[in-house]
Amino acid sequence: MISFIKGRLVEKTPTEVIIETSGIGYQVNISLHTYSLLTDSEAIMLYTYFQIKDDAHTLFGFVEKLEREIFKMLISVSGIGANTARNMLSYIHPKELIQAIANEDVKTIQSIKGIGLKTAQRVIIELKEKVLKMNEVDEISVTHHNTNADEALSALEVLGFVRKNAEKTVKKIVEQNPEAGVEQIIKLALKSL
Repeated sequence: MISFIKGRLVEKTPTEVIIETSGIGYQVNISLHTYSLLTDSEAIMLYTYFQIKDDAHTLFGFVEKLEREIFKMLISVSGIGANTARNMLSYIHPKELIQAIANEDVKTIQSIKGIGLKTAQRVIIELKEKVLKMNEVDEISVTHHNTNADEALSALEVLGFVRKNAEKTVKKIVEQNPEAGVEQIIKLALKSL
């Protein structure tokens, strides 16, 4: 197995890079997350995953080891291939994906293009235990399901607020006022949004 590749960056697109090492140019598939972390310096090193299939040998590259680990977990889920896993990591930051799996946040996973309800549920069922065992768990706050917060968030979305901003605000309010009702959460959120 090829664990990493180090060399000169010859070409870079949002979906792949070409790295020259020892006179050979390697085509490496990447996610948008990895693309966003790549600098324009000539020297480059990517952690890799080498996939061998009957019809193709494909190399996937990642700037961070964490992203590679999540990628390997995702492709272990029935129905998720390498391109779907790469797509998932392009849509959501790896740590946000870990968070969504740990919190059983089906909506976030389902918001990824090409991921339906059943696939999102399967990802959570098959990966939650593995995700919780990862070192990153210390940085993950597993939130308990709060119906009032969910209803307030839905109402804020209907009012036209961006989901990510509203989520952060609602989370902060619920942490400070765990017994707050839907109406109270919405009123407090409107003051700070």
